[in-house]
Amino acid sequence: MEQGNGTLVTEFVFLGFSSLAGLQRLLFVAFLPLYLFTLGTNAIIVSTIVLDRALHTPMYFFLAVLSCSETCYTFVIVPKMLVDLLAQKKTISFLGCAIQMFTFLFLGCSHSFLLAAMGYDRYVAICNPLRYTVLMGHGVCVGLVAAACACGFTIAQIITSVVFHLPFRASNQLHHFFCDIAPVLTVASHHTYLSQIVIVMLCALVLVIPLSLILVSYIHIISAILQFPSTLGRYKAFSTCASHLIVVTIHYGCASFIYLRLKSNYSSSRDALISVSYTILTPLFNPLIYSLRNKEFKSALRRAAGKTISLPR
Repeated sequence: MEQGNGTLVTEFVFLGFSSLAGLQRLLFVAFLPLYLFTLGTNAIIVSTIVLDRALHTPMYFFLAVLSCSETCYTFVIVPKMLVDLLAQKKTISFLGCAIQMFTFLFLGCSHSFLLAAMGYDRYVAICNPLRYTVLMGHGVCVGLVAAACACGFTIAQIITSVVFHLPFRASNQLHHFFCDIAPVLTVASHHTYLSQIVIVMLCALVLVIPLSLILVSYIHIISAILQFPSTLGRYKAFSTCASHLIVVTIHYGCASFIYLRLKSNYSSSRDALISVSYTILTPLFNPLIYSLRNKEFKSALRRAAGKTISLPR
């Protein structure tokens, strides 16, 4: 890509925390433990699910995949952000920026479709419990995850190609801490309204289609639960869905605010603040929401911890 007088744009400069220059070391001290805790929590969740046969069910299979997805998602953005908080020169190469955008879009889009698959799992478990093991066999679960990844890969490839085929002849300064769509579009020297519409439409498809499937699943779930004869039965059924609903609300709330807008509505400081929430806080809270609310998982974790302590040294 060429800049002003034919000069190649070889890198972008991150200015996401430039207004907090005096607090960047403090931010590093705050963010690093959160990131390490997120990695540790997700590792514990995946290990517990793999080691405990009682958790070898579709719901926990999807939870393990979700935890892996969260770990990879943060790995794409947070380590670079932490290094930049301590660095004087906060840059990323043009190719590196494209790779970062593609990877986080791939994981984020796959995450949206994975949440839809988890909603379908809850629908089958509550509305068709007698056929649950047939309808949600291992092959079906793997197929749903593969389909979610395929959709994420395709959409990420299209959006990244559209963005990085634009000319970059103006500023190479990104008012953000990673290569998100809006800040990169902002520094593009020229792009058509059509390119914005294509990107917004694709983002809308990633959000609207999975969310619509989730809503349809929960309409049937609520209808089935209301027909349960006992209050205790209704409470137990609702409790199995509560964690998923909380994660769906957080994910789609943040994503809709960030991505369902045109460039003219972009606010660097506001969007950077929201981005911190879904790159650091959301991956931290999601595993905790699923594990701490789940008695079965906590029992499996205690069993796994007990086996580890009792191993001969």
